[in-house]
Amino acid sequence: MMKENTIKIYEKSFIDNWELPALSDYNTKQTLTYGEFAEDIARLHMFYERCGIKPGDHIALVGKNTPAWVTVFIGTITYGAVIVPILQEFNPTDVQHIINHSESVMLFASKAIWDTLDFDQLHRIQAVMLTEERQLVAEKVAGAVSKVLYDLPDAFAERYKNGFYRNDIHYPDVPSDELMVINYTSGTTGFSKGVMLTGNNLCGNIVYGINSGLHYRGSRVLSFLPLAHAYGCAFDMLTPLAVGSHLTLLGRMPSPKILVKALAEIKPNLVICVPLILEKIYSKMIVPMSSQGMLRWALAVPYLDNRIYARIRQKLIEAFGGEFEEVIVGGAALNAEVEEFLYKIKFPFTVGYGMTECAPLVSHTPWREFVLHSSGRILPGIMECKILSDDPENIPGEICVRGENVMKGYFHNTEATDKVLHDDGWLHTGDMGTLSADGTVFIRGRLKTMLLSSNGQNIYPEEIEAKLNNMLYVSESLVVEREGKLVALVYPDYEAMDQLGVTREQLPELMENIRAELNKLVAPYERIAKIQLIATEFEKTPKRSIKRYLYSN
Repeated sequence: MMKENTIKIYEKSFIDNWELPALSDYNTKQTLTYGEFAEDIARLHMFYERCGIKPGDHIALVGKNTPAWVTVFIGTITYGAVIVPILQEFNPTDVQHIINHSESVMLFASKAIWDTLDFDQLHRIQAVMLTEERQLVAEKVAGAVSKVLYDLPDAFAERYKNGFYRNDIHYPDVPSDELMVINYTSGTTGFSKGVMLTGNNLCGNIVYGINSGLHYRGSRVLSFLPLAHAYGCAFDMLTPLAVGSHLTLLGRMPSPKILVKALAEIKPNLVICVPLILEKIYSKMIVPMSSQGMLRWALAVPYLDNRIYARIRQKLIEAFGGEFEEVIVGGAALNAEVEEFLYKIKFPFTVGYGMTECAPLVSHTPWREFVLHSSGRILPGIMECKILSDDPENIPGEICVRGENVMKGYFHNTEATDKVLHDDGWLHTGDMGTLSADGTVFIRGRLKTMLLSSNGQNIYPEEIEAKLNNMLYVSESLVVEREGKLVALVYPDYEAMDQLGVTREQLPELMENIRAELNKLVAPYERIAKIQLIATEFEKTPKRSIKRYLYSN
């Protein structure tokens, strides 16, 4: 158990950083100081109290990233209630199911989400509030919550007669092993499970972030990952607010154009992103630049290539705002070709490893110590790791982890919990990899997607897909086994085809050439027998992972 307590971390932070900017909305340009943020939280606490919300009650929250969203999240956990953040990308049926399955008694939602839900089907919900407008839109008992809202301003003024100040911040003593968050996964197996995270699980991540200097008092953060997801939640919200950082919420889909503009304006001191962002920048900016005839020649000249790499590195650094310590990549595997190039030009990036079940962090290494193709070192003093293999350093096996960050289990799903979390505390991650002597993790793929060749060799489809996705005219791919042979399902890159004047009639021949080229790059037992074109993009989870189970047969 961590000696620190999550709720008390925020109590201290809000007092110590009272006058500093805490939350800004990128779109409205409105900013809350830590003092104003704490006052909003105090109002929410009084609202809960007068509505009869008890510590341990579950509160559902769904909508885009905004200061109001953050206030509900932090205000709920500092009250001692349990927050249920729901990705707004879930379809309405799933949102409704999660609200009911989580046994939430109150819902905060954006208007766009609320308009898709049926209040009569939300079985335990006593009231629904629009998060941004702070407006009541539905209540089970007429007048019960509306009267609380009407009386709240006077009640707040009565309690804090001289105004709300830092010495008014007093949060409850909630044991660290108490449930604090139920985070529903957006897995690729078609079923969303409620991961139960305790105050201690969050604390393990927050304290690691603080001790590693990822964020610090007065540092700038641009939050563009979904905060309802464990990765963005821990390192774009929880850790920054624990130390007095200034958090700016993008609050919209981070297209490259919007993101580059926002990064240039905010100039964050740390960038948390998913591989897709780096891969898009690589394909749109770096590949065209390095394929130009003169530049390709120059890159082949010793010493001259270093100067060109330095120019490319500087261009990339400027694209991310120019004032960050490192870019941390997580949430999925980074394309190997992109990773190798960024490493070669000494771009300050590192790759971490985590999962919702660990709130989320398992391993991370500062960029100066990053080992190519690794996912960082197991968090020292917080997590431990073992590989289910006779030779963990060389032969991949399932990665198992244990420690402060490991979840309590899946909400109302003991069968799923017992499959992955054993009595001795070891969590079976479902990922395959190796572990070096110094605790550095190397991930090969998912256990459930691993295929076995006819001669007994393990095949990791993700590794083949990474090579295939780098090829011209391939937008995305999935490698499956059909009748004992490997088949690549490919969604073509129609944008590239249009730019280069390639017709759809030419696709079969192009794909056959791509298959031949790919088979030169992989081991004999990994060779693709056929490429099968698919007409539409692969169906994906809200986290943008392909739903493999839909294409396995």
